[in-house]
Amino acid sequence: MAHHHANGIPPRLLMWQRVREYAVPPSMIEKATARRAAGDWAGACAAARIDVDFDLRAVRGRHGPDVANHLRTDLRRLAPDLLRWHMPRIAPDGRLRPALTVSLSHYQSSGGVPLQLVVRTPPARADAGQRMSLALWEGPGDGSAGRHHPHPHPDRRFRLDLHRHLWDGERSGELARRCGGGPAPAVAPFGRTRASGRAAPPGLPDAATADDASWAVQNWAAEAELLLGSEGRPRGAFTVRLGARSRAVLELVAPDDSHAPTFRPLREALPRQEAAALPVLPEAAARTLPDLELLQAGLVPAERLHPLVAAALAGFATAPAAALAPEPRDPHRVECRGEVHRIALRNGVLTAIDHDPVELRREDLLVALGGPALPCLRAIDLVHRSPEALPAVRERLCHGDTAGALAVVEGLLGPAAVLRAGPLREALESAAARRVDHGLFRAGLVAVHPAADAGEDRKGSGVGHAEVDHRPRLDRRVPAAMHRKKSSRARPRTGLHR
Repeated sequence: MAHHHANGIPPRLLMWQRVREYAVPPSMIEKATARRAAGDWAGACAAARIDVDFDLRAVRGRHGPDVANHLRTDLRRLAPDLLRWHMPRIAPDGRLRPALTVSLSHYQSSGGVPLQLVVRTPPARADAGQRMSLALWEGPGDGSAGRHHPHPHPDRRFRLDLHRHLWDGERSGELARRCGGGPAPAVAPFGRTRASGRAAPPGLPDAATADDASWAVQNWAAEAELLLGSEGRPRGAFTVRLGARSRAVLELVAPDDSHAPTFRPLREALPRQEAAALPVLPEAAARTLPDLELLQAGLVPAERLHPLVAAALAGFATAPAAALAPEPRDPHRVECRGEVHRIALRNGVLTAIDHDPVELRREDLLVALGGPALPCLRAIDLVHRSPEALPAVRERLCHGDTAGALAVVEGLLGPAAVLRAGPLREALESAAARRVDHGLFRAGLVAVHPAADAGEDRKGSGVGHAEVDHRPRLDRRVPAAMHRKKSSRARPRTGLHR
């Protein structure tokens, strides 16, 4: 079923609007920028909640001084807050795409081992804090780095080694040229999309183009040339992932009269295995930059973007849509006993300032004995349990901004307030508990083995498989050692005999 757009705004843009407001707070950008300007790349990564899983001295001793020097240069040019800004995210909350390994740069060591600087996101079960980690990947035989990560190999679809302008602070000026807002595409006409009027990519269903105008078709040929060139192919076939089970197989051809590369559909359909082995156009090249769409739709003003992004996209900014004026209502005034009383912060606690302290203590005792509470006390209790700012607090906790969430709570209830049982306290306690799960994942200490529930019913029926002849499904969550043990033909199938 197609999504219905509220006020003509696609849900995808509404998600990115919330991401740009909460995912990378201005305080993080300021701290990371200040430390990066001082040459402290490790401090900048810490400010952006990025852990570093390697040591430069060990890299120098293992791979030589040239690799260590190139790596140090990239780390000094790395803007970790800009990297977090452009990391892939998932709907509907806009969290970081879990269990992902993204390649940032390639190195060639003296021993011929191909090295890659990668950034990893934790799995969904340990994504509290939305932290990331930098690591070095030494190829398919690397069994040390990322041994606790479910997908330690760099992803072919989500890669940033060909898009340094998305994480390199010194090359962020290339954003305007490669963000997807350029001229018309150099491609033969395949039909027009109903939503944007751009040329529809081959194999893209009309139903998808009607609701999704984010395909940067005008950049596919140039980006495909960079992709194939990185693999030593001047021309050839490549694929574009259009959906969970849909992809377009295209072919990059020689430049036209304007010396611009062009692409066209592959003349003959390839078998599925051969098509899956073709180079995949990165997601950062296949779609238009969300910031550009937000600017053109007037959903985010330029000053709310990352400073490096705002400077690069200054020419695309439009006047933001006028926001609805809030109703003239003061939430800190309550009608109590026929009068209007004030509720404000006094001595770090939210209190009813129009009541005598002795009277408030007497009313608290009356409430403890089961009596009715004053309207002022009921209003304070409601603010403690479920304030109006609870959605904003949850959004900040969802994206790992614990300091920002606590600042909102302290500004509302005061730094000396004691939280009462309710949705607000539950949200803060849940965020703290999930951070423990992240710590266990980082340390390699998992309370429940990934294959412990391999024989349980995963459909939520509560009835497990107790049959003797039942064999658990061997999926990707089962460790490699257990997978080999259960799939070995030399092991006797004692479970098949009664």
